[in-house]
Amino acid sequence: MKDIASRALSLWALKDAVCEFVAGRENQVYRVSSDRGRFALRLRRPGYRSEAELLSETCWLSALFDAGLPVPQPVPTQAGKLLDHVDGHFVDLITWLEGVPLGSSGQPLALDNPEKVFQALGSRMAELHTLCDVWSPPSGFVRCAWDVEGLLGEAPLWGRFWENPTLDAETAALLSRFRDRVRHDLHVNAERLDYGLIHADLVRENVLLGQGGLCMIDFDDGGYGYRLFDLATALVKNLGEPDYPNLKAALLAGYRERRSLDTRLLDLFLAVRAATYVGWIVPRLHESGAEERNTRFIACARQLCSEILDTSETV
Repeated sequence: MKDIASRALSLWALKDAVCEFVAGRENQVYRVSSDRGRFALRLRRPGYRSEAELLSETCWLSALFDAGLPVPQPVPTQAGKLLDHVDGHFVDLITWLEGVPLGSSGQPLALDNPEKVFQALGSRMAELHTLCDVWSPPSGFVRCAWDVEGLLGEAPLWGRFWENPTLDAETAALLSRFRDRVRHDLHVNAERLDYGLIHADLVRENVLLGQGGLCMIDFDDGGYGYRLFDLATALVKNLGEPDYPNLKAALLAGYRERRSLDTRLLDLFLAVRAATYVGWIVPRLHESGAEERNTRFIACARQLCSEILDTSETV
């Protein structure tokens, strides 16, 4: 991959820049340092996103950056392209945002003032949603949909979580019942749910604490979806924090400073988000550490989905 990265950099006349590997989950990401500044070079995972989706992401990021949101800015190649390809990999370059991630999944938060941070995160999320609502995507704009079908249909975006091969029969049946229940609830409550473009992956690692406030990175999974799903994604990995109720309240307070939102179904979306990880992990079960993560994902989903099924009626 390093050889591909080196050749990709020549598209931006950066072949002599310092190139360091920093992450390799959905995409291979390299930090590029040069006299022109610092950038992130992304070698996009083959088959994960279409060319139209990737081009749409760069268009979306450019619009958000131009509107003043602190997000990475796509950088065109010497030929003026925001997306190119090298040896079967789509590649793009974005500006590097300085900052420290809020934390790491599975580790306790270590923030000086976590409630203040989560209030700022809620405010930033509301700003994102509002900017997305006033933006008019160009013709050909294509992004995935975290709608009922994308979350709970026959071919969910992150896989058929109720068929994770490591599930025992009882848990598999519970997740199947949960899926049927939530599909019904979302249809019944469709008119009250705020829907539009969302980040969809605002976990701790994708939110940076910088000198200018909070920055959002990694819009790879961004698309159309429920705004409550965005909030649930930011909250679900913090359920084990001792001050979780305060973090949740702070996030909602920050959001409502900028934008109104009906949050009566937030707990339902927390359970939905937890269930998606049970599907997401399936094609990654061979990876190092996957067994422990899978066990953690299933335990969380089982608890939250059980709580939703225990409620006797739709909100």
